Amino acid sequence: SDGIAWDSAEHLLIEGDNLEVLKVIQKSYAGKIRVIYIDPPYNTGKDLVYVDDYTESLASYLKYSGQLDARGQRLTNNSESDGRYHSKWLSMMYPRLMLARDLLQDDGLLFVSIDRHEDDNLRKICGELFGEENLVAWIANVNNPKGRSDDKYVATAHESLAIYKKREASLGGWEPEEKITKRYNKVASGGVPYREIDLRKTGDADRRIDRPNMFYFFLYNELSRELRVTRDVAVPEGWIQIRPMKDDGSDGRWRWALETSADRLSRLVAKFMPVRQRWGVFEMDLLDEDERIKPTSVWSMKEVNSERGSEQFIELGFDKEIFPRPKPVGLIRRILDIATSDGDTILDFFGGSGVTAQAVLEANAADGKRRKFILVQLPEPTRSARPDGSFAETAAWAAGYATIAEVTKERVRRALGRVNTSENGDRREGFRVYRLADSNLVPWATSQGSDSDSIAAQLRMNVERIRPDRSDDDLATEILLKLGFELTAPCEVRTVAGKTVRAYSGVLYLCFDAFTDADVDAFVDGLGTLHHEVTGGHPTPSTVIFRDDMLGKDSVKTNLGTGLEHRGLGTIRSL
Repeated sequence: SDGIAWDSAEHLLIEGDNLEVLKVIQKSYAGKIRVIYIDPPYNTGKDLVYVDDYTESLASYLKYSGQLDARGQRLTNNSESDGRYHSKWLSMMYPRLMLARDLLQDDGLLFVSIDRHEDDNLRKICGELFGEENLVAWIANVNNPKGRSDDKYVATAHESLAIYKKREASLGGWEPEEKITKRYNKVASGGVPYREIDLRKTGDADRRIDRPNMFYFFLYNELSRELRVTRDVAVPEGWIQIRPMKDDGSDGRWRWALETSADRLSRLVAKFMPVRQRWGVFEMDLLDEDERIKPTSVWSMKEVNSERGSEQFIELGFDKEIFPRPKPVGLIRRILDIATSDGDTILDFFGGSGVTAQAVLEANAADGKRRKFILVQLPEPTRSARPDGSFAETAAWAAGYATIAEVTKERVRRALGRVNTSENGDRREGFRVYRLADSNLVPWATSQGSDSDSIAAQLRMNVERIRPDRSDDDLATEILLKLGFELTAPCEVRTVAGKTVRAYSGVLYLCFDAFTDADVDAFVDGLGTLHHEVTGGHPTPSTVIFRDDMLGKDSVKTNLGTGLEHRGLGTIRSL
């Protein structure tokens, strides 16, 4: 009910502790994530960064996250006076990044926003988990150009964006901005803009003796406008010799080897330089339609300014105080531009206000691609208990958001409302919301005692294995994750001989309805027909899963297994 367009949705928002969620989705999403972007707590001494016990059970998580205990006391501040100030942050981040690495594709990339408090420790963790050689860049993200006025010595104007690759990866470029395109002030044949770049090498190693092989001559005929390359010192009559001469009159060298210049003569022009009173050769640098600009190590564009993050949050109708200092959409859009393509999945397991979701949705609306996001956000209570029993409430609580995850969901809904407009035609984006919980199946508890009453109680629990408060959708979700299916795997709900069947591309069928011996033959025939329809008649191994407590007598399960195997539907399983 929290999502939008559930059946066709390709985006996910998962409420829960991100460490537990990363464990749960390992089988389904290992090697399938193209980009991970996270904005983890910076460990400033004020932000909530860790839980008290990193080995705690899921039950403990349910308590501190507010799902079982409204006080939500498991989260605590990490004071700089604490002797384990940095180690607590490291203990929080290390297992999460370790699990995250396994989710990345081989050409996947990790992006982490961080500031000075833990940037050195982040580098150490990522160096160990990803390999120091897989550091792509450590970007200076100028998020506050004026600098922080409360800094004691130097006003900090930037934070960092760490980029690591899993193995081999490539980064694209950005579309050139106006300040770049205006440099292309000449027009070649066909109307393509270009700029002229001196072919003579400048800067370091620009002397003839530095690269003797890259010293040669150009010959230019003013009448015919013909340009040639040669190593011959002789100058034919009617031709002008052009050499790579430095400003002090000494011999320099060209940027291209002679063979390259010979192959690309059509991209070179000879020009007389009035100020220098000599001839030079210039490359025609064309501005192609698909021209992309390589990112630099400093990102200082207006759209990565932190003020834009708050402005964009307010533009969606939120009060600024509901979620202070959200990241700007433009920062994530810049990442998406250089690191993603059609169909890629982007994971953000510190979902926060949901800015990554908004960036993905806006990018898709702009270029028509189908990127998918997975957000994970802890349902952290927006109020905390004081020692006297009263509560310290926040603007988010006052606005009706009991947890940060509620803010995240609402931002995704509002962002979807902006992109799902008539301007985007019939395309409608949606998202699904899942919540982390313990298993739908009751485990065998060996610590309940060995007396006859305890054993009898455990036997009854083993017969009634499925928790009474769980729905068929809950069961289906757990089965998908345990079998390695993605949560958005295409599902078609069909009625077969009066039974509801969830069909997943002909490889998995789920049926949780009750059966008797009289139901078996009709169901087997019906499911066989459905399987033939779904697979186009091709023999495709499949798995059919039932609820054990719905099959009644053992004969029902046996007859179902025999019949389905005879119809070529593969294995039968029950839970």
